[in-house]
Amino acid sequence: MAVNSHLALYRKYRPQTFDEVVGQEHITKTLANQILSGKISHAYLFTGSRGTGKTSVAKIFAKAVNCEHSSNGSPCGECDTCKRLKQENDINIVEIDAASNNRVDDIRELREKVKFAPVGAKYKVYIIDEVHMLSDSAFNALLKTLEEPPQYVIFILATTEVHKLPATILSRCSRFDFRLVSIENLSKILSSIFEKEGIEAESEAIKLIAASGEGSVRDTLSIADSINAYANGKITKNDVLKVLGTTNHDLLIDFFGKIIDKDLGGVFELVNQIDESGKNLAIFAKDCAEHARNLLICKTCENPNAILNFPEDVLKKYIAQSEQATDKQLITFMQNFASSETELRYALSLRLLIESIAINCVSGENVKKN
Repeated sequence: MAVNSHLALYRKYRPQTFDEVVGQEHITKTLANQILSGKISHAYLFTGSRGTGKTSVAKIFAKAVNCEHSSNGSPCGECDTCKRLKQENDINIVEIDAASNNRVDDIRELREKVKFAPVGAKYKVYIIDEVHMLSDSAFNALLKTLEEPPQYVIFILATTEVHKLPATILSRCSRFDFRLVSIENLSKILSSIFEKEGIEAESEAIKLIAASGEGSVRDTLSIADSINAYANGKITKNDVLKVLGTTNHDLLIDFFGKIIDKDLGGVFELVNQIDESGKNLAIFAKDCAEHARNLLICKTCENPNAILNFPEDVLKKYIAQSEQATDKQLITFMQNFASSETELRYALSLRLLIESIAINCVSGENVKKN
């Protein structure tokens, strides 16, 4: 049987140095400075949304603190230690998934292993992912180790839900908050990777993929992988819309044009057209909420494209439509479609629900007040 040699883009292009990490300069610069100065903490807490680089930065840091010839705080990647630490099973970098190792016995076992010094390295680094999944008794056991770990041990706790961590754990860690990555930075990452992979992609297609990643590098690259498999090396805007099921700008502008013009017949006809085309109406409703928000940004911000990052021709269409409605109308549109998210999950008829929301928008009624 042939072995599948395809490596997912997010794995193939995982950053190897602090300089390669995008959108988290406030963290990578601080960590690099700590390594250069030798002022390294014994426990770190990395928190933030999924796919923003927590585990990648943890691995880079684990290599950097052990690197024989650190380059501006990053691992050189060339020394014997760096080459050895690249191996997934190296005993000096221990990754633990707290989701499946969350019992007190797992942490007690960890406490016993901590007693053993690193082999051929200066530090032994424990990366505990999704640490919020630990049980209360496991947290208590971990606390004792965090208070007085051996000099050669560094803990890096990573979580997407920092509010679930006990205050006793938080107080013993140096905390770093990872931010969502901007569409602009995600677009740059995609453009660079597509160029290396020999993938052709329209600029608007790249922005659509970047926007769909919602600030997560990993999600963005996973989506790009799926779309490239469909497009086979030549990605167009329409390819992205087909794979993701998202709505193109012109259709949204047409739909909202009918709402602003109070054209109820046109609203029913367009919803019918969208439904018969096989489009996911739940995604369409979400896109409508996003569209209303984008119109409100165009209406109220001096430099809307600093937020939206739209192509110039698309931005002009949005600005033109935003001028056809009042601030109050756009706020009502946004609230009506956004507040329907829960109802969309359980609605017996998505089509009827979307028509009802649109009618409320036409009449100027706010769903929340009904």
